[in-house]
Amino acid sequence: MKRMLGVLVALLVMVTGLAAPAHAAALTRVTNFGNNPTNLNMYVYAPDRVAAKPALLVLVHYCGGSASSVFGWNGKDYATAADRYGYVMVLPEATRSEKCFDVSTPNALRRNGGGDSTGIMSMVAWAKSRYNVDPARVVVSGFSSGAMMTNVLAAQYPDVFAAASAFSGVPAGCFATTNGSLWNSTCSGGKSIKTAQQWGDLARSMYPGYTGRYPRMQLWHGTTDTTLAYPNFGEEIKQWTNLNGLGQTPAFTDHPQSSWTRTRYGTTSTQATVEGVSIAGVGHSLPMTGQLAYAISFLGLDH
Repeated sequence: MKRMLGVLVALLVMVTGLAAPAHAAALTRVTNFGNNPTNLNMYVYAPDRVAAKPALLVLVHYCGGSASSVFGWNGKDYATAADRYGYVMVLPEATRSEKCFDVSTPNALRRNGGGDSTGIMSMVAWAKSRYNVDPARVVVSGFSSGAMMTNVLAAQYPDVFAAASAFSGVPAGCFATTNGSLWNSTCSGGKSIKTAQQWGDLARSMYPGYTGRYPRMQLWHGTTDTTLAYPNFGEEIKQWTNLNGLGQTPAFTDHPQSSWTRTRYGTTSTQATVEGVSIAGVGHSLPMTGQLAYAISFLGLDH
């Protein structure tokens, strides 16, 4: 009888595909990954089938979030695509009480300055070595606080990141403070207005002496955002067009969905030099369903 049951179970597994895989990819914590002055946690996701020379996506969570929440909720499409395309994901996690990333203090706004960005770059170096990452395909994306960090990482480490996609962020350096606070109400309220050259110079000051190229940048913002006000979207575009040597006039404008206005600067393909997507009537709730598919293509992760 037992033997017969065993045979039936084996047949059921063969027919239904219920067998457990030999290895199931999971979000995994990594410790001792290198210099980590602000005590961040590091998580990595390597799909069951990692490409021979994979891309690397750094995905940075929002205030109050965690690596697991962004991985399983509003960043889930990135994980699904990693399974399909074989790229690796690094997910930094803030451990301070408010679970926000520091994009405000002097240490945070200087390359190798000893802030959160320093720890994140240790994670990047660890993953590049561990997974034979293609150095030309290291990219970063984030939401809210993570979007602000995305801007900062791309400004401080333009020689590392090929492209970036920021959802509801602010320009690199906009959130700077001198009193130890991690919140800048002038910037969050959309009242930090500068010229494109001034924003570009602020980003360049984070990596003095650098004369190379800057990453391609995709920027998303809702027009009714009251947490990080909508004017920050235009200021981000000023900064990244300036860093990439472009003017303020779009080379291309369209509406992928009725409430979206997409502008491209420089090259006009899916992987434009700078791309902005404005979402009418939406607040601080990005990304919305389907939007990460556009980011995945922009970042070059879909091959």
